[in-house]
Amino acid sequence: MSSEGLMADSVLTTRLVTMYATCGSSGESRAVFDSLESRNLYHWNALISGYSRNELWEEAMEAFTRMLFTTDLQPDGFTLPCVLRACARVSSMEAGKRIHGVAVKIGLDCDAFVCNSLISMYSRCGRIGEALQLFDLMPQRNLVSWNTMLRGLSEVGLAEDCLHLFRQLLLSEEEEEALHPDDATLVSVLPICAAEGVSNSLIDMYAKCGRLVESQSLFRELDQRNEVSWNTMIGGLSRSGEVRKTFELVREMAASTEEAMDEITILNASTACSEPAMIQTLKELHGYVIRNGIQSNDLLSNVLIAAYSKCGSSRTAEEIFFAMETKTVSSWNALMGGYAQNDDPQRAVDLHIQMVSSALRPDKFSVGSLLSAAARLRYLRGGRSSHGFILRNGFQDDSFIVVSLLSFYLQCGEVGSAEIIFNRMGERSSVAWNAMISGLAQNQLSGEALCYFRRMLAEGRRPSAIAATGVLTACGQLMQVAGVPPDEVTLIIVLSACADLGALEHARWIGTYIDRESVPKTLELCNAQVNALAKCGDIKGAVKLFDLMPQKSIVSWTSVIDGLAMHGHGREAVAVFERMKKSGVAPDDVTFIGVLSACSHAGMVDEGCRYFAAMKEQHCIDPKIEHYGCMVDLFSRAGLLERAVSFIRSMPIEPNPIIWRTLVGGCRLHGHGGAGESLSMQLIAEEPAHSSNYVLLSNVYAVRRQYEKKFEVRRRMSEKGIRKVPGCSMLELGGEIHEFVAGDSSHPQHREIMAMVEEVDRRLRRAGYVPATAEVLLDVDEEDKEGALCRHSERLAIALRCCGRPPARPSGW
Repeated sequence: MSSEGLMADSVLTTRLVTMYATCGSSGESRAVFDSLESRNLYHWNALISGYSRNELWEEAMEAFTRMLFTTDLQPDGFTLPCVLRACARVSSMEAGKRIHGVAVKIGLDCDAFVCNSLISMYSRCGRIGEALQLFDLMPQRNLVSWNTMLRGLSEVGLAEDCLHLFRQLLLSEEEEEALHPDDATLVSVLPICAAEGVSNSLIDMYAKCGRLVESQSLFRELDQRNEVSWNTMIGGLSRSGEVRKTFELVREMAASTEEAMDEITILNASTACSEPAMIQTLKELHGYVIRNGIQSNDLLSNVLIAAYSKCGSSRTAEEIFFAMETKTVSSWNALMGGYAQNDDPQRAVDLHIQMVSSALRPDKFSVGSLLSAAARLRYLRGGRSSHGFILRNGFQDDSFIVVSLLSFYLQCGEVGSAEIIFNRMGERSSVAWNAMISGLAQNQLSGEALCYFRRMLAEGRRPSAIAATGVLTACGQLMQVAGVPPDEVTLIIVLSACADLGALEHARWIGTYIDRESVPKTLELCNAQVNALAKCGDIKGAVKLFDLMPQKSIVSWTSVIDGLAMHGHGREAVAVFERMKKSGVAPDDVTFIGVLSACSHAGMVDEGCRYFAAMKEQHCIDPKIEHYGCMVDLFSRAGLLERAVSFIRSMPIEPNPIIWRTLVGGCRLHGHGGAGESLSMQLIAEEPAHSSNYVLLSNVYAVRRQYEKKFEVRRRMSEKGIRKVPGCSMLELGGEIHEFVAGDSSHPQHREIMAMVEEVDRRLRRAGYVPATAEVLLDVDEEDKEGALCRHSERLAIALRCCGRPPARPSGW
């Protein structure tokens, strides 16, 4: 680099300092740093963080002091945490306090990253009081803040304070900006729980964190189970929607001689009864309460009222309600909510009037139930009265209430009032957008629905499945209304939404409409149709439409090539590419991305190399980073890792992190864990905030069964506030788009879905299927791994399709 004059490039030299430090060569890192003629803050940060990474604490502190006194540079939110970590490791309270003063002076004392590091420093130096004070004064805490404080309390043995703080964190889950405990949280709290002998707390923690596999494993491993153990596990299963497992455990508890079911057991189990099919089970629970003389208080009565209402037995719910000596607002809410959601919204309104007459003050849940009932009755006066109550009592900023009010006005056809409420909202959630767009479509205001959809896109928001379904319905309505046909731009927008969501039936209906109404088949519209059909899974339909097109552009050819490549038809994609060249259409750089991707997915290494070479030699197209990435993917998928590395080294442009991540994926796939680990660690050093780098390293460790290292990586992610974005699966059914993530229990048909998952699993096993548990990267036994596979998002989507009716014609089409 020196001979080529590259040492003047600050970006390259910063990376060079970082690279040496990451490889453990702090001496070389310092030598590069000292050789620089001018140094900016990034150079100093690279040096200090390198020392800290290599546990050279004194050197990190010395470098920081040197920067302060020999330069005019001001430390930033990256510098201070690195040097604070060094202070904590050498227990230098004096130096840590000086750095705290620097943070206050330069205005970084409210920075979450800096505050978290200060809490950690004070805790490690034994000044837990100062750490708690700083934690309490933080204007905004993230999960790292909570984890750092919990770890500090845990390490000094303050068990009661640690568990109290953990309970506060769990309570925060009820707030709008909920924080959910993760692996790092458990690492801090588990030692305290173990020391205190509270295994039940561990079961509860795992269940509340959505870790049912670990929770059940711990429950089964208990030598002695008391009533708290049983109730904790039953509650965890019930909250997660695992109805079958909930009642299997209830029956197991009832049959055991260890503990008898009590009030808490009934409360937890009753919560799982939420559909008519569960009414007999609910009656058995209720009968058990009566036979065994279990004391019935307000809470148990309220839960039974809500459960009977959800199961469609409002009469029984009302009998329990009027038998209560003291009726609270929650009691009225339970009964009103049942009537509002079932078949008698008028009864919900009557009950609301009775409650108010009894001198009880409604809360936001009472108002929500009344709005729901008023909407179903089109009871405008009652809804407006509730609106006034909302304004008088300051509920207008509550997101749940505002969306309920918005939905009420839309269902009553008061679109103007709904628009006023929507436009006055400060921060509009996806739920608000969904309500507005679908509500306008339901009011036959298709043009307005499309306008709001475009407005949502203009604000940079990704449309949810509900919003997209609403706009697809709106487009369908426009297609039916004589004299108001959707223009070409609208059709292209909706076809694009179909492509993004996989809404095949909608895409096909648009094609039918175009043919029926003789809509001019412009080149752009045909291209949008081909793209939508290909991305929605109908590759045969896409190719058929493509072949019928009288005129084809480069976009047409590229859409078909990409679609064939996406569906694994690599050789067919290459054949289309050859047809394109023969037709006289010159490929562009985007077309070559599709061709190289097709070769990669089909394992056509030689063909891919030939096409890559032809880009420049025959078509004068300079390969871009995306083309180099395709080639690395081609070699990595084929197991030619050495060739991939050689190719990367020969690249005339600097490889980006995506290319290195592709190589790591190949290392993991073909069992080269050592190389994958080294590359992942380098990626983390260069992109410390990118979640994919940590996930790659975690998966490399998991494949090698190095679960302690995997757990450490996840802990580091949590400490930095980095979260993995979960993958999702979408399904179109009955004109609606359904979206799932792994372990999803939010779908209204969750119980049917899980029952179908189990039925499909039983049939597969009878046919000889063996679950691929090697792909489950968890340190649990084989049975639990199989359970994790059953809750995969794709399985949930397939199960819904199996238990659903054949797709209905989209509304209004």
